[in-house]
Amino acid sequence: MEQALDALDRGVEPERPVLRDAVRALLAELSRRAPGRSVEVRIPPFGAIQCVPGPRHTRGTPPNVVETDPVTWVLIATERVSWANALSDGRLRASGIRTDLTEYLPLYPPRSAE
Repeated sequence: MEQALDALDRGVEPERPVLRDAVRALLAELSRRAPGRSVEVRIPPFGAIQCVPGPRHTRGTPPNVVETDPVTWVLIATERVSWANALSDGRLRASGIRTDLTEYLPLYPPRSAE
């Protein structure tokens, strides 16, 4: 994670394996903090999870979807870019009533188990 953040803080994109690992670690932390299956978070091409308590979705297109690119995900998850700014400038797409994940942010550094 530190390598990815160091690169982003310098204004360069992290190497692909470093970025992949950072995305997956942040998705795992979100899954731990917000267990459930009512929101699908997609960070192509590196991962997707279902999280957030609420009604479970099982078929077709989920009603609550968050999607962004890997760099934006790392920036949002570490609060280097705000959720609102990423949403307003189109880097983040969130559809559905349960998709505001700001209460779970920042995801890094991880909090101790509650």
